[in-house]
Amino acid sequence: MPLLPDPVRPEVRQVTRRAAEAIAAHLAACEAAQDVTPQAAAALKASGYAALTVPEAFGGLGATLPEFALTQEHLGRAGASLALVLAMNGHVLGSAFGARSWPEPLLARLGQGAARGELLNAVASERNLGSPSRGGLPETTLTPQGDGYRLDGRKTWSTGARALDTALVTAALNGQVVRVRVDMHAPGVDIETTWGGSLALRGSGSQDLVFSGMSVSAQDLAPPTPPSPVSPAWFWTALSGTYLGVGTAALAELRRYAVTRVPTALGRPIATLPRVRETAGRIHAELWAARALLAHATQAFHADPTDAALPLLAGAKAVCAQAAVNATDQAARAVGGAALSPDQPFERLLRDARAALTHPPTEPEAYERLGGLLMDAAEEGVYSVP
Repeated sequence: MPLLPDPVRPEVRQVTRRAAEAIAAHLAACEAAQDVTPQAAAALKASGYAALTVPEAFGGLGATLPEFALTQEHLGRAGASLALVLAMNGHVLGSAFGARSWPEPLLARLGQGAARGELLNAVASERNLGSPSRGGLPETTLTPQGDGYRLDGRKTWSTGARALDTALVTAALNGQVVRVRVDMHAPGVDIETTWGGSLALRGSGSQDLVFSGMSVSAQDLAPPTPPSPVSPAWFWTALSGTYLGVGTAALAELRRYAVTRVPTALGRPIATLPRVRETAGRIHAELWAARALLAHATQAFHADPTDAALPLLAGAKAVCAQAAVNATDQAARAVGGAALSPDQPFERLLRDARAALTHPPTEPEAYERLGGLLMDAAEEGVYSVP
């Protein structure tokens, strides 16, 4: 299956290819630095991918959810660490515009920034809070100060921290959770290197952000809004596509290695061995199945962006994550000891795929959602999948 099939519009295809080329060119340096290098950040911004999910009316390309799934697979194949930086930018903007969860003037500013190539991410996780998807009041606080606010706190797992121009920060204000737009180049923002030695996604630069008495404008504050299904839909699609790309890369690298590896005792490429051919076939079939489910789930949500379409997307995330884990594991087993060498990409792919299992929804949560949909339908005498 082509990574960018015909349904992807030419302009979307163009920026995706530029972004993939930027990732491929800078991934090794970022992995070695265990951070997003300035050169990599500049290349990602120059690709134009930052505006992919911004509506055309706001200066973007207006990519749909199904398109986003396909483009992120393409980037994930080039390199998960930097693909995830762009995935976070894409899902945050896609959900913000889809749900209209920020005041219109702020949305316009975000769209204009993305059109200039600026990168952003929503930073919500904290060490004591864990994942914000599980609720709780953040320790990061906003305190009224003059005609604005003072921001204090620390955020963890801030993907692409040093590449960001804007952070959308969740904070506590008067007992409520609010969000505020923060200029990452303004005084009061510090990036603390905490990502060194990470098992996976070493080049993503998911450092801690520390806000110390930072002044923010009241105009950059977004009041609490009701939860929207659009937000998890874009987030889960970003993850599913990216990690599916890791699995796709593992299959491509297995084929490359197998057709060129000719052991002396065998006298022909290991690609001729039944065991290797069977492994490739299993990986190929599982990736196809995951890709088909993701395509169906994103198209279903695009047609009906409601809570009813979310369980299938949750299931797709779980299936894509496991497909990536299985693909990298089976490819490494087929290659053998050489897969552990840093001279080969298999050990990086193996590590990166494991990160897919840590993002919400977890596998039990995802399947409980999907199973609940079926159980509820069965009680009504209906057995169907959206």
